[in-house]
Amino acid sequence: MSELVIETRGLRKVYRSRRGTRVAVRDLDLAVPAGGVHGFLGPNGSGKTTTIRMLLGLSSASAGAMSVLGEPVPQRLPAVIDRVGAVVENPKFSPNLSGRRNLDLLARTIGVPSSRVGKAIETVGLQGRDGDRFRGYSLGMKQRLAIAATLLKDPTLLILDEPTNGLDPAGIAEIRETIRDLGESGVTVLLSSHILAEVQQVCSSATIIGQGRLLATGRVDELVGTSSGHRVVVPGDPDAARQVLQAAGFNVDDELVVQADRPEDVTKALGAAGIWLSSLTPVRRDLESVFLELTAGTALGESPATPQEER
Repeated sequence: MSELVIETRGLRKVYRSRRGTRVAVRDLDLAVPAGGVHGFLGPNGSGKTTTIRMLLGLSSASAGAMSVLGEPVPQRLPAVIDRVGAVVENPKFSPNLSGRRNLDLLARTIGVPSSRVGKAIETVGLQGRDGDRFRGYSLGMKQRLAIAATLLKDPTLLILDEPTNGLDPAGIAEIRETIRDLGESGVTVLLSSHILAEVQQVCSSATIIGQGRLLATGRVDELVGTSSGHRVVVPGDPDAARQVLQAAGFNVDDELVVQADRPEDVTKALGAAGIWLSSLTPVRRDLESVFLELTAGTALGESPATPQEER
């Protein structure tokens, strides 16, 4: 328990309305280890935001148990909330004030030293633009200021819900770098996202959910594995190479990616048929391909009953 910053057991959330009953989170067991960036992954409507809101005491659970930083929540949430930072909804700042002034006022309101403002600005890379008015910030800068606001508490745990939504590639790269730096600085980051390829670049571990259910969890390198096959490149007719490999009992797709425990067997089969390789390279899986495998044949992303409570 001491090595986990977030843990849930049998967590469940049921929405009831005139239209009927819908289960948004289904007996979810979530374990987020201390240190680094943990991805909380799934499509829109899979229950990520609902889970986060329950962890933060913004929504009540229908069943199950939760703990944050070793304390049961919501019962003991006040005991740890000062060590938790979260960006769950659109940040609220005064548009006519500068980024630094907004943070100065917030620091005074929550009773933290003003010296933390400069440190937070530097951490998210807004130095040099902190004197500009908030209304002139790009979406990426606004999101970085929101993260800076959470850092004023010097949190042990930082929860970010879809922080790159609506950002252009440059903004995504900025947020990605900020999250990576935070994870390396000792802060544990729970990063909720549906952009799997993007998350893979910053996460050391991940949990994948679909329809509120746990599908897989573990270190990213363990989830993706070492290889999903080998790509065959031949100078001649690729169809002939495919036929030879299939006749030899290999599983080969349309892009000449062959499944083989020993790549030398591929070389041997082709060489025996007079077909010589130009290259034979491993093909690594990514989180997106893992996710698609886990959810094959499953309908995901139902429309949420309460739009602000589930993404």
